[in-house]
Amino acid sequence: MHPAGQDVLIDVRGLKKYFPAERSLFGRTTRHMKAVDDISFQIYRGETFGLVGESGCGKSTTGRSVIRLYDVTAGEIRYEGQNMAAMSEKQLRPYRRRMQAIFQDPYSSLNPGMTVLQLISEPLEIHTAYSRAERREVVLELLGKVGLKREHADRYPHEFSGGQRQRISIARALAPRPEFVLCDEPISALDVSVQAQVVNMLEDLQGEFGLTYLFIAHDLSMVRHISNRIGVMYLGKLVEVAPSDELYLRPAHPYTQALLAAIPVPDPKVANADSELLQGELPSPLEEIAGCRFRSRCPFANGRCAAEEPALKEIAPGHYAACHLHEG
Repeated sequence: MHPAGQDVLIDVRGLKKYFPAERSLFGRTTRHMKAVDDISFQIYRGETFGLVGESGCGKSTTGRSVIRLYDVTAGEIRYEGQNMAAMSEKQLRPYRRRMQAIFQDPYSSLNPGMTVLQLISEPLEIHTAYSRAERREVVLELLGKVGLKREHADRYPHEFSGGQRQRISIARALAPRPEFVLCDEPISALDVSVQAQVVNMLEDLQGEFGLTYLFIAHDLSMVRHISNRIGVMYLGKLVEVAPSDELYLRPAHPYTQALLAAIPVPDPKVANADSELLQGELPSPLEEIAGCRFRSRCPFANGRCAAEEPALKEIAPGHYAACHLHEG
């Protein structure tokens, strides 16, 4: 998955993240919830890699594992060739400045007892040697970049709207001048009228600061707008990876096709004829599923799908799918 001439910033190999689900009488884990189960992908420097899927598919766990908010169960997370998955907290410290995150709910990620100046200054206190006056100047400059005013610096989070709070979160993430930003559903809690503004601002900031994004969402239309490439997740697995336009024009996996068919069409005269593709409930990640994990909801499933799990294989240049339909 490495086109010639592109610089890989993050290389994820065989990533697994399991959570204990049941314990025995003696405290030993007897059952795991396999939130992320052996996925591999690369993120190139300066691109936006989108990660989409239904709630519970493991996309947020993947993002938080990549920036090492979680310890990983197995696999490698290589940042410029260095395996962060095996690093101690002390070894990770230099990478904490280079990797920042913007989360779904800006209110819960901002300390309500701190002013905007204090909130955005905090990463600078941790990661830089700036004086107090220098920190204030950086904060005021960042507020301008995210569309807020200088006088907002001395206010508290509760005095702002949801969209403004997310702008504060973005300024806070950018304060230590990171290279990589995890955008974990950064617009899903915002009004639709504000979502496009925030996405456009993220794109502008990416160009200005030379950022690389991992953009996690369940709204495929918005992901297409911002992403260079998109990975589709289902039950802890990547089922398809492709350039953004390629994925929308030629979706290969039945799950991707169903997600695209479910996007509402603005013309009421045009019915979503294919929206019935995706039926049934998402199976539990606690279940041990033989073969393809999507087969219980797939209209094309056959005997091979029940017996053999499909591998993620290249079906066109840069386009990967995990489906027996595309194997010879």
